[in-house]
Formats: sequence, C-alpha cells, structure tokens
Amino acid sequence: MTLQYSVAIQNAQLDVVESQIGVSALLRFYTGAQPANCAAAATGIKLAELPLPADWMNAAAAGVKTLKGSWTVAAIAAGTAGYFRLYDTTGTTCGAQGSVTATGGDGDITMNSNVLSIGQTVTEITFTLTTGNP
Repeated sequence: MTLQYSVAIQNAQLDVVESQIGVSALLRFYTGAQPANCAAAATGIKLAELPLPADWMNAAAAGVKTLKGSWTVAAIAAGTAGYFRLYDTTGTTCGAQGSVTATGGDGDITMNSNVLSIGQTVTEITFTLTTGNP
C-alpha cells in the first residue's frame, strides 16, 4: 500500500524544506550533471551564485511551494547550467539540488537561458516544489 497524506501534512513537508535550508540561502548554478546527492562535492564550473532573501519561498498551499519574488544575478563564468544547489547561508551545507533548463524545458528550475556568459543577467523564472503524494 502507498501511504497518503492530507494536504496540511503535504504543505508542512514542503515548508520544512525552506526552514531546514535556512534564511538567506545561497543558490548556485553549475555546469554538467548534478552529483549523486547533496552530500557529494559539487562538480563542474560554478556559473553564478545568488544570495536569496531571508524569506525566499512562498508558504506551501495545496501541496505546492513556489519561489517568492524575482530571483536574478549576474553570471561569474561562462557555460551551460546543468544543475543548481541550494546551500545554507554559510555556503557549506547543500540542502537541495536539481536540474536546470531554459524556459520551456522540464528542469527543476527553468531560467530565461541556461547558456551563460560572464556578466550576463541570470533570471530564474520558475522554481516549484510539489509533494509526491499520490
């Protein structure tokens, strides 16, 4: 049997992601494929780093949690963003990672363009967390 949760439990599960990673998290974009898990060292070239606001995601509702506000940053290196990592404010503990694609793609984060050049403004378009509840 598959365990199912109420919407209230699903929302609480999603909200804990932001609280565990913490306030003023760091979002980093890298080239290549994401590592096996968050405990593994980052790979590829770090293309951009964005300090997020203290409250960086909206409260979960109906089993969905979305970014709060607009996230933009200038690229510090050139390359194609393949994955991202969300770190705590110190930049040492990875709390989440996922794929990156350009708008229209199916990445965990989609941005206006995932092919970056130095100084290019990176605009993070969508980032949504959903529960896996059937």
